[in-house]
Amino acid sequence: MSTESSTPSNFIRQIIESDLASGKHSAVHTRFPPEPNGYLHIGHAKSIVLNFGIAEDYHGQCNLRFDDTNPHKENVEFVEAIKHDVQWLGYQWSELHFASDYFEQLYRFAEELIGKGKAFVCELNAEQMREYRGNLTEPGRNSPYRDRSVEENLDLFRRMRAGEFEDGSKVLRARIDMAAPNLNLRDPVLYRIRHGVVHHQTGAEWCLYPMYDYTHPISDALEGITHSLCTLEFEDHRPLYDWVLDNITIPCHPRQIEFARLNLEYTVVSKRKLTQLVDEGHVEGWDDPRMPTIAGLRRRGYTPAAIRDFCGRIGVTKSDSTTEMSLLETCVREDLDASAPRRMAVLNPLKVVITNYPEGQVEELQGPNHPKDEGMGTRTLKLTREIYIDKADFREEANKKYKRLVSGGEVRLRNAYTIIANEVIKDEAGEIIELRCTYDPATLGVNPEGRKVRGVIHWVSASECIHAEVRLYDRLFTVPSPDADKERDFLSFINPDSLLTLTQAVLEPALADAEPGQPFQFEREGYFCRDEVASTAERPVFNRIVTLRDSWAKVETK
Repeated sequence: MSTESSTPSNFIRQIIESDLASGKHSAVHTRFPPEPNGYLHIGHAKSIVLNFGIAEDYHGQCNLRFDDTNPHKENVEFVEAIKHDVQWLGYQWSELHFASDYFEQLYRFAEELIGKGKAFVCELNAEQMREYRGNLTEPGRNSPYRDRSVEENLDLFRRMRAGEFEDGSKVLRARIDMAAPNLNLRDPVLYRIRHGVVHHQTGAEWCLYPMYDYTHPISDALEGITHSLCTLEFEDHRPLYDWVLDNITIPCHPRQIEFARLNLEYTVVSKRKLTQLVDEGHVEGWDDPRMPTIAGLRRRGYTPAAIRDFCGRIGVTKSDSTTEMSLLETCVREDLDASAPRRMAVLNPLKVVITNYPEGQVEELQGPNHPKDEGMGTRTLKLTREIYIDKADFREEANKKYKRLVSGGEVRLRNAYTIIANEVIKDEAGEIIELRCTYDPATLGVNPEGRKVRGVIHWVSASECIHAEVRLYDRLFTVPSPDADKERDFLSFINPDSLLTLTQAVLEPALADAEPGQPFQFEREGYFCRDEVASTAERPVFNRIVTLRDSWAKVETK
C-alpha cells in the first residue's frame, strides 16, 4: 500500500512503506498524545498533521490520547480545547483515550517488573538521587535500596498505593544500569507519590502516579499503535521506551520514530514561556491573536487549510532548524487570496463631500466579491454625497510617484466614479478634517476622456456604513529568536507595536453580517476577520489576519 504520488515522501513514510511491504504490519495505527497542561501551539499542529495525515494516507487509524499523568498541572479546560483544535484543523480521531484509563494495568505491569527483579522501591530524596545518578563523564552509583527483595518491594509498592507514605518519601525505580552511557537508563523513576490532588478523570482514587517515560510505551502498546512518532528530544528516551516493553508481558511492540520539532521565528513555543506570557498579562490569554497557540491563530483568522499547507511545506526531517515566519504568512496569504471575499474598509477615515452629487441620493453600485472568481458574485455598494476615504490617500502636494488623491488631482473611487479634490477644510490646529470634491458622472466604469487618473482608492459611504474597531496585529517579538539570548530575558524582546487598535474605522454595510472568523480582504489594507470574542452586536471588532505583503522583509534585510 502506498500514498498518492502527489504526497511528498520522507523518512517516516519510507519506514512505514517498508514495514507494510515486508508484512511486519498490515495496517498503520498512529496517535497524537498531548499532555492536557496547556493549549496546543503551532508546533503541535505539525505533529497533528503528521500523525493524522499518515493515518489518512495509508487508510489506517489515529488515536487522540491524553497523557494525563501529571494531575497538578492538568484540567478539563485544556482537554476540551485540545479536542476542539484537532477537529478545527480538519481531523477526527479513531479512538479517544486517556493514559489514566490504563492506571490499573500500568500498576499491574509495575508489579510484574518488581516480580522479575526489574524494579525496586527507593527512598533517596530528589537531591540524593541526582548525586547518585552521576553525569555524562562519570557513572552513577547504585541506590542503597537497590537490592531489596522482591517481597519487600512488592509490600512497599502496595503500601505506596494505599497511601501510607508521604509525598517524596518513596519512588519506584527501574533496575537497569547505573553505569549506562545514556542517563535515561540509570535506574529511572517509574512511579511517585502525589497526595491531595484531584485528577480530572480519576478523581481522588489514586495517590500513586506513573511517570511519562513508563506510561507512554505501555499506552502505545495497549492501543495497538504501530508507529509512535515523537519529536527529537525523545530520541535519548527510546532505549527506555523499548526496555519497558521488552520486560513486561505485552504482545504489541510499537516502533518509536523521532522527527525534528517545529521552531518558528518571532515566537516562543515553550509551554512554560507561553504560560508566563498569559499569567503575567503580556497577552490577553491563551487565545490572544498574537499567540502561536492554535486557539490564537484561529481567533486571528488563520485557516486550517493554510496551517496544514504550512506543515506540509516545512516537511519532516531529523535535523532541528528554525522556520521563517514569512513562510507561514505566505501560506495564509495564498489561501486567503483565493478564497476571501473583497470588501472596502476605511481604517483612518477622512470625510469627503462630493459637492456636485445630489443631496439625499443613494446610488446602488455593484462590486465583485472576488476579482479573480466571477462565481463568487457581486455585492451592492451604496454611494452618497458624503463618503470617507483613508487619510493616507490624500496629500495636498505630492510627487508623481504618489498614485492617490492630491489637491487639484483626480482619482477613481473603487467600483465608482472619478473625483477631483477642489478644497481642503482644516481645523484650528491646521489638521485636515474634510475634503470637498466633484465627481464626473460620465466615468462610471469608463476612463475620463483626455485626462489621466492618478490611481484607484477605496471608500465607504458616510451614511451607509457600519462603525467598527479594527485591531492591527503584528509579530509578538522584535527578533527572530527571542529565547536564544542567554543575557536577556525573552520578555525584553516583546514588540510594543504588536497590537494597534483603531477605533474610528468605517466599513461597507456588507460586513455587518460577517460571521466570527470569516476572512475578508479589506481592499488595499490586508486580510481581516470578525473577532469571535470581543465583538458585540452594536460594535463589531475585526482582527487583521495578515498584511497583503510581507512588511518585515525590508526590516530583516537592513
